[in-house]
Amino acid sequence: MAVGKEIVETLRQTVDRDISLMHICGTHEAAIARHGIRSVLPERLKIVMGPGCPVCITPQGEIDAAVELAERGCIVATYGDLVRVPGSNGTLESSGGDIRIVQGVHKAVEIAEQTDREVVFISVGFETTAPTVAATLLAKPPENFSILSCHRLVPPAMKWLLAQGEGKIDGFLLPGHVCVVMGYQEYEQFPVPQVVAGFEAEDVLLGLLMLVRQVKEGRAVVENAYPRAVTREGNVKAQHLMYEVFEPCDVEWRGFPVIPQSGLKLREEFAGYDAQRKFDLVFKKVTKHSACICDRVLRGVAEPSDCALFGKVCTPRTPVGPCMVSHEGACKIWQTYHQRH
Repeated sequence: MAVGKEIVETLRQTVDRDISLMHICGTHEAAIARHGIRSVLPERLKIVMGPGCPVCITPQGEIDAAVELAERGCIVATYGDLVRVPGSNGTLESSGGDIRIVQGVHKAVEIAEQTDREVVFISVGFETTAPTVAATLLAKPPENFSILSCHRLVPPAMKWLLAQGEGKIDGFLLPGHVCVVMGYQEYEQFPVPQVVAGFEAEDVLLGLLMLVRQVKEGRAVVENAYPRAVTREGNVKAQHLMYEVFEPCDVEWRGFPVIPQSGLKLREEFAGYDAQRKFDLVFKKVTKHSACICDRVLRGVAEPSDCALFGKVCTPRTPVGPCMVSHEGACKIWQTYHQRH
C-alpha cells in the first residue's frame, strides 16, 4: 500500500471538480477526525457523514421503551453509550432503575443466570453485532432473559438515501466492520461508486482515491480496499446464524421515516426472548421539539458545527442529542478532535 503522503498528492492531482463522498460508519468518522484527514484533502473533495452510528439512529421511542423497562423493575443491561441518550423524559442513567453496563450480550446472560429478576439486554447495532446476539439466543439462555431488538441493516438505509437525493452524493465509503460480516455483494445493487475501506489513515485515503477515480471515469462498481478483512461473500456462517434467529422488518430510524426491511425482529420461535412482546411494549413515534439537528447530521445534509447548540448547550457532559453521546457519534467526535485541532 502506498504511504499516506503519496495518496494525498495523487488525490490533489486527480480531483478537478466538486466531489461529495459519504461514509456510513462512526469508526470511519473517528479515524478521519483523529488523523486530521479532512485538513489534507483537496478543497473540492468533501466527506459527509451518514447514519453510521447505531446508538445515534436508535429512535427516541425505543429509548423510551428501554426506560419503561427500567421503571417496571427489570434489570436493563446495555452498552455504555446508550445509558445517556435522551428519551422523552430522561435517560436510562437518570431513570433510577437497575442499569448494568455490559461489554456484550453474553455478560447480560450471566447476570440473568445469577438472579430470578427479569433481565433485558438492549440489543443495538448493525449487522456487526446481530450474529453474536443470535448465537447467544440459540444457546437457550434462561427464561428470565430477553432482548429489546434495536438492530438495523445498512443497505436499506443507503437505498433510502439514494432515492431521496437530499444531498448530492457521488459515492459511498462502505463500512468495513459490517462488510467483514456481510461481505459487499448486497451493495452491488446500487448504481453508484462504492469502496469498502478499513480504518487506518492510509486505508481511508486509499478508499477515497479509488472512489474519486470511479467518479472521474464514470464507473459505478463496488471495489474492495480492505481485502485483508473483507471478502465479497463475507462471513457466511455468521449470516446464517443471524437470519436463523432474526428476520427483516420495517422500522423507523432517528432522523428518517420508517425504512422498509431495515430492522431485525426475532422470529416467532424465539418470541419468548422478545422483550417487546413479553412486556407488551409499544415503540411510539416521538416528534422532535428541540433545536438539535442530529437528524440532519445523520442524513448527511448538515455538519455538527452547523448546530446552534454544538459545543455550547450541547457538550459530551450535557448532551442534547444522541450524536453527542456515543463514541461513534459525529458531534462527540467533532467536539473531541476538531476543537482540539
